[in-house]
Amino acid sequence: MQRASQIVLASVLALALAACATAPAPDLTPPPGKRLDAKTTLENGPRR
Repeated sequence: MQRASQIVLASVLALALAACATAPAPDLTPPPGKRLDAKTTLENGPRR
């Protein structure tokens, strides 16, 4: 009985620590630029 209560207590402690863990920082890098197709490049010229 004492072993079961220790396991329950350890589980509650682990869940409490997991709930307090910080989330990873969000990725703030901008998405890559849109590639131009051949027709658009010929009509508008290359991007600078």
